[in-house]
Amino acid sequence: MKRREIFRQLTSALESSDVQKWSALPWACPVPYFGSLDTAKLATVGLNPSNREFVNAMGEELTENSRRFPTLTSLGLQRWSDASGEQFDAIAHACSKYFFGNPYDGWFRALDKIIIGSDCSFYGMFSEACHLDLCPYATSTKWGELSGTARQALLNVGGDFLGNLIANSDIRILVLNGQAVIRTFESLCEVKLQALRMDEWTLPRSRGDGVSGFSYFGKLSKIGNRKLNREILVLGYSHNIQSSFGVTSKVRESIGSWISATTKREMISIT
Repeated sequence: MKRREIFRQLTSALESSDVQKWSALPWACPVPYFGSLDTAKLATVGLNPSNREFVNAMGEELTENSRRFPTLTSLGLQRWSDASGEQFDAIAHACSKYFFGNPYDGWFRALDKIIIGSDCSFYGMFSEACHLDLCPYATSTKWGELSGTARQALLNVGGDFLGNLIANSDIRILVLNGQAVIRTFESLCEVKLQALRMDEWTLPRSRGDGVSGFSYFGKLSKIGNRKLNREILVLGYSHNIQSSFGVTSKVRESIGSWISATTKREMISIT
């Protein structure tokens, strides 16, 4: 599926009363990927774009140099159904060049440190990493605070776009950031990843034994309903790097080392 067609479908869904009912920002463009899909070999995976990609801390729409992605206002549109190829190209360009503009470094820098040992990064002219979200829509309510019905409805709207994006890229490795992403990914793809308790990832607590950490591993040749022409390596870790309470630098370094070592070992069989 061509990029324009993907964005046409995703923006069209934003005019659905069902999508707006489930807290999707109706004026904000869909963001299925962050960074260059054309050069990426590794992709981190999250749930959905943060509303901070579109608004400041006071909830006001980002403008001028602070803007990260197009909106109805910036594109001069009244509704998404008025969008044409030119507007879809503008959205695709913003997604591809995200890390050359005003990226949300408070979120992505921490994630970049996790994958840098695999010789991939979001940043730089020759970057070989991008970020994908399971749902391409930013929401006014945090994903974890949405009802299960709302989350499933938003995921259903995206359809097979994730599989289509991966199928038409050179991505060989997916890195799933946190337990919620892992569970959602498993459900969407109808797979069960291999889980292994990692004692060195235990998060300390003042009382009790702490919060256990788990690694996840798998290889897939299909994403959702879309078959791929290759096998991809899927790695995950149970702690959300940005939001899990008490994730220490030592745990982050250990997760990064595991991803690096596993990637370098397993890539021998899938390159």
